[in-house]
Amino acid sequence: TECTFSLLESSLLCLFLTAHKINTPLLAMDNPDPPSPALKRSDKVQNGDQILQDKATERTTLKKELDTYFQERITIPETDDYRFNFKKLWAFTGPGFLMSIAYLDPGNIESDLQSGAIASYHLLWVLMWATALGLLMQRLAARLGVVTGLHLAEVCQRRFPPVPRYLLWIMVEIAIVGSDMQEVIGTAIAFYLLSFKKIPLYAGVLITIADTFTFLLLDKYGLRKLEAFFAFLIMVMAVTFGYEYFSAIPPQKDVIEGLLVPWCSHCDTRALLQAVGIVGAVIMPHNLYLHSALVKSREVDRTNKNKVKEANMYFFIESGIALFVSLIINIFVVSVFAKGLFGKTNAYVYNLCLAKNSTYSDVFPNDNSTLEVDIYRAGVFLGCEYGNIPLYIWAIGILAAGQSSTMTGTYSGQFVMEGFLNLKWARWKRVLLTRCIAIAPTLFITVYSDIQNLSKMNDYLNALMSLQLPFALFPTLIFTSSKGVMGDFQNGIVNKVIVTLLGITVIGINLYFVEQFSTENLPNHWAVYLALALYILFYVCFVFYLALCLMYVLGFQRVSSIPIIGTYVVEPYDLTAFPSESRTEMYKSTDNFEVSGVNVQYKNTELN
Repeated sequence: TECTFSLLESSLLCLFLTAHKINTPLLAMDNPDPPSPALKRSDKVQNGDQILQDKATERTTLKKELDTYFQERITIPETDDYRFNFKKLWAFTGPGFLMSIAYLDPGNIESDLQSGAIASYHLLWVLMWATALGLLMQRLAARLGVVTGLHLAEVCQRRFPPVPRYLLWIMVEIAIVGSDMQEVIGTAIAFYLLSFKKIPLYAGVLITIADTFTFLLLDKYGLRKLEAFFAFLIMVMAVTFGYEYFSAIPPQKDVIEGLLVPWCSHCDTRALLQAVGIVGAVIMPHNLYLHSALVKSREVDRTNKNKVKEANMYFFIESGIALFVSLIINIFVVSVFAKGLFGKTNAYVYNLCLAKNSTYSDVFPNDNSTLEVDIYRAGVFLGCEYGNIPLYIWAIGILAAGQSSTMTGTYSGQFVMEGFLNLKWARWKRVLLTRCIAIAPTLFITVYSDIQNLSKMNDYLNALMSLQLPFALFPTLIFTSSKGVMGDFQNGIVNKVIVTLLGITVIGINLYFVEQFSTENLPNHWAVYLALALYILFYVCFVFYLALCLMYVLGFQRVSSIPIIGTYVVEPYDLTAFPSESRTEMYKSTDNFEVSGVNVQYKNTELN
């Protein structure tokens, strides 16, 4: 843990200094002094013309600077009306499936199998509704990208003052690094199982550096080919985990009942904690930033309100289909281990492996204690129960989950860095930084510990994801509820109430999960409690600030009168005074110029 945070702290500090000293912030311009009141009218007109010309040049330059990874834009076919069209749906298909990979990463897979082993089929309804809640949040993130033409990190850069902005960036980066560690762990375990223990864990960890760079070259061949490759990886997961499902053949009645009956009879504290962990594992913080950026890869005429509505509809349908596929895959995993491991002891699996003369028989102790399972032990169980083929197929599925999540995590990191810092880094530099931060503690454990501790790290990282969720959830709710940001596409009153209550509920659930997890797993030492208390103080204060920002856009504008922090709650600009077609351009201009029609406002001096 010390190794992780020291590396993370030094790396983030370097990035902060680089962005602060070398790169001029995207919207921070050195404004000249205001024109003298003694200027003649002709001078004012000339200055006004020059201002307009400078603004046009600036917007052209900024448009080039705002281009991110996906330089290619997919053209949407034109039709005579706005009725549903499968050709258009196909053109919009892609971003949702890339986003859905975060719902299938190794952390989610481990949460699924633990859910089945601990609570049988009784938590399937939690998984289903958590996915539905995730769809609602992803819809808001996609709408933000479609309506504004900017992704979530870019809007944060324009909305928040420097200190909250950099703190928000650091918290999101921590979430991305934590997610990257999960993918490294999953990939290393997959290589270990596929090679029949021939590839040691530390070698599998090191391999993840090279293979990620190799896969990132794929986007050179075009955006649609890249999306097709991700679809292939999702298909691999569907086939492999589906194979396990139809090999185990769980009772379908129990599966359907688990999905439809929102109750968990005879569930203990472990099952309750697992239910909370499902919510934290499903909704990933960096995924909201990713999805809001991915939708920019489609050509949408933002000056046409009907076109924007149409894009929002198709992206929502596509996201729904993608998350439905991810839900089916997650159900496969839960059901397999609900049938195979629920109510079983370590001795049961030990004897099972011993009867098959498995080389993995020493993984489970020969005692009657409660069975604890993770990605590695799950593969061992499948090999002992059904033979080596299911074990290898399981490892292939985990490998596909790890590799796909690694690449989308890299894209998320690039979007976040570009948005918050306006820091243009080559992809290989970004990959190298995040991957080294993720590999350092993982490599340390693989060298000086064993695979049991490596796999257990996923539990800690799921808790970390839960902690970081408010730093993606609150900005999404703030911007999509803001009239100044979304215009006519802001959340309606009913939607605001529902989304806000759900957001608060999710955050409360996640905090409960982290509190319970910390109580059971953290060492009992005064230094640990002191560090935890300081972090909780910072965490609560920052979340409270974001909550005040949300209250302000929801109409509780009296929060701006709170001493000290009230001025940081108010939105720095209001786009409602500008026509919708200029909203995107206006977002790129937070200096002291305001151009509307034939009038130019320059530091409160009107030039006609």
